[in-house]
Amino acid sequence: MKEQIVIERLTGLIAFARAGSLGSYTAAARSLAISPSAVSKSIQRLEKQLGVSLFSRTTRSLTLTTEGRDLHERALRLLRDAEEIQQAAKAARTEPAGTLRIAASLPIGLHVIAPALPRFRRLHPKVNIDLRLSDQMVDLIEGGFDLAVRIGDVSDSRLLSRRLLPHRLCCYASPEYLAECSPPTHPDKLEEHETVGMRYQSSGQIFRWPFRVGDKEIEIVPSSGIIVDASEAVLATIAAGAGIGLATSFMARAWVSRGALVPVLADYAVDRHNITALWPESRRSNPAVRAFLDTLIQLSKQGQ
Repeated sequence: MKEQIVIERLTGLIAFARAGSLGSYTAAARSLAISPSAVSKSIQRLEKQLGVSLFSRTTRSLTLTTEGRDLHERALRLLRDAEEIQQAAKAARTEPAGTLRIAASLPIGLHVIAPALPRFRRLHPKVNIDLRLSDQMVDLIEGGFDLAVRIGDVSDSRLLSRRLLPHRLCCYASPEYLAECSPPTHPDKLEEHETVGMRYQSSGQIFRWPFRVGDKEIEIVPSSGIIVDASEAVLATIAAGAGIGLATSFMARAWVSRGALVPVLADYAVDRHNITALWPESRRSNPAVRAFLDTLIQLSKQGQ
């Protein structure tokens, strides 16, 4: 009986730590691969056992109480200790196995990670992949992820990192559009064309188009008749003949290879080296993480 109470209390503390970090029972349940009702019941049992209210709940929000804030950091430490024990056990195995939880944005997930998964699974059939795609930045440690692949600058000192494949930011248009409108010869000429812009979902800001002009990099925000909030939608829209759009080379490659898109202003395209793999220190010796990093690094070498 005592063992059952201890297990229930530990389960409640884990659910509490995740819900407090992620701000909702639903998000906590998703990260723990259980139902929201199971998270709710575990936390209610924990509150009863401790004799305090950990959350202030409304229909729209979930916030920590004063007592909850005091206990949350301790619960996080417990969760980190438990994860380190689990990772140490995994590291003791010589063969990669278990579930590898990976976080990435939709473009990176579709065009970098997903194509690598079949080969990785053939090499490591005992590793199951749980790939979560979202344009929202997730906390790897609090979200329980083993690895993330991101594009852009990384400033989280808690994480280890490795730069991956370089890519190019270039303009593209459909052959049909270019048959009707001669391609621009300079970025300044974009104002004479129909363009498709992109708005960031996270900030609502319009994406600024970078160009290399001589030894300087400039940025332009075209006056676009169409603005979408997903990079995949930019490609689909310009492939349908809507005008000129800007995209990463790794996303546009398949469209270009089948003749649906043509590079425009390629002499002014900008090279980037900011696709980065990230993983928590506790995953350093995890065989599955090391194996997947090896796969990504090999892809990077092939892309150079």
